[in-house]
Amino acid sequence: MKNLSSWLIAFFIIAFWVFRVIVAITGQMGVEFMSKPYDNTAEIVLLFVVLALVPFIFKRKIFAALGLLVAYGWYFGFLGILPRIMQIINGETIGTNTYMDMFFALIGITLAIVAVFDILFDKARMKNPVDKETDWFYKNEQYDRKLDERADKNNYKTL
Repeated sequence: MKNLSSWLIAFFIIAFWVFRVIVAITGQMGVEFMSKPYDNTAEIVLLFVVLALVPFIFKRKIFAALGLLVAYGWYFGFLGILPRIMQIINGETIGTNTYMDMFFALIGITLAIVAVFDILFDKARMKNPVDKETDWFYKNEQYDRKLDERADKNNYKTL
């Protein structure tokens, strides 16, 4: 992870996970909060799944980003956004909390999609990374030969 964007995406995934932990705790305790879990059991399972996937996202593994997309897409898509959109289509009145829940669901799905695209676009660059600051030293065989020849000539005789 050499890009600032990759670090920011990972940071926002962790921050969103912490936010969902707070949502799960407040939902379990019955405390009023700006967002409520759609399903307490599924929320807790989702939190552990994302916790297991985050280290692999830091290691730039595509299966982790796809797993995050599937998990967030299932939870926030099918349990979060889709029923609320059906309520809007059927003409039912919904409150501001419902819109807030839809907003947080869109944030979760967007984070997962951005993580997938970030790893997909970064994958080719990470196989053969080019670092101009160190490649001149590590990938320069002529420099190694000069260094070896110079080291052979530095034999000092002692009395």
